[in-house]
Amino acid sequence: MSQPAQAPDPRSQKLCLLPGPFPLEGGGVLHELALSYETWGALNEAGDNAVFLCHALTGGPHAASHGPKDEPGWWEGLVGLDRTLDSSRYFLICANIPGGCYGSTGPGSADRETGRPYGASFPVVTTRDAVRAFKVLLDHIGVRRLALVLGGSLGAMLAWQWAVEFPDFVAAAVPIAGPFRATAWSIALNGVSRGAIELDPAWRQGRYEGNGPERGLALARAIAMVSYRSEPLFEERFGRERLEPAAAARLSASNPFQVERYLGYQGEKLVRRFDARSYVALTRMMDLHDASAGFSSPEEAMAAIRARVLVVGIDSDVLFASSALRATAEGLRILGVKASFAELTSRFGHDAFLVETAALDLLLADFLGKRRPPCAS
Repeated sequence: MSQPAQAPDPRSQKLCLLPGPFPLEGGGVLHELALSYETWGALNEAGDNAVFLCHALTGGPHAASHGPKDEPGWWEGLVGLDRTLDSSRYFLICANIPGGCYGSTGPGSADRETGRPYGASFPVVTTRDAVRAFKVLLDHIGVRRLALVLGGSLGAMLAWQWAVEFPDFVAAAVPIAGPFRATAWSIALNGVSRGAIELDPAWRQGRYEGNGPERGLALARAIAMVSYRSEPLFEERFGRERLEPAAAARLSASNPFQVERYLGYQGEKLVRRFDARSYVALTRMMDLHDASAGFSSPEEAMAAIRARVLVVGIDSDVLFASSALRATAEGLRILGVKASFAELTSRFGHDAFLVETAALDLLLADFLGKRRPPCAS
């Protein structure tokens, strides 16, 4: 069965069980909703030095290590002492999205009514549902206001939703490489990826036993990786190189290109740490994302934002075009929102927000004006 390879560290990962049934935007209900999360630093007396880190599709709550013997996190280069997101000044929180597989309630969790894993019957959870759940968590912790919320890709969608859903609670938001509303292009790619999983004979409506739909998940990841990287990077790294470079083998059908081998490796690596059922649930969350849902127009929703916003695009991103994100920032300014735009220059494509952490740190420092909140008491 596809499961996370790294078990939650009891020294750093916490679990919050939300009280009572949790109603969902689509009409479903989670009778039990648990959120796993990790924190760095301490909350100040005013409860306003908190920063919420929103993870991407296959991420989890372990955004950064907690010490020299801890495993590195997915945003290791951005969080920590002497960085802009300094844990000696800020109280940082990262929670696993509902529907994930790193400790929060998801499709692999047991349905209280049947005693079996939800599988494909896991109810639809939206970015709005996730943010509402996170707000309950932060209320429980004692956070009175977020100094900053930020994230990349799906994390950016959550950052947008935070700014719209709780305008008086969020002081600043930094959505990175993610749109205000899902695009047809990203929906198409996610749909093909889900199809790869659901066509795997082992899928069985997400109720697989024993070995899960590993081939389907690996193929889904390979499809996604094509949009996560850039064409120049692929050309530079792989060109037309084959696994066996000898001239006699170049025309052999059993001699794949190096780029094919790379995509296969990325798929196999994800299978070792992620659950196919969560991949299906969270890509659907991405497709349904629309921060203007419930408003008469996107403009009305954007005008509700009171946070200062830094929209970050990536010049080589083929999943969410930087030009479209720039246009969103310009639209916000026209509506009177304090918004700015910055662009990361990188050959890494969409995934640059996970790679170019030094450049991203500089953008954050400039956006925040290197202002520091009061130290934790």
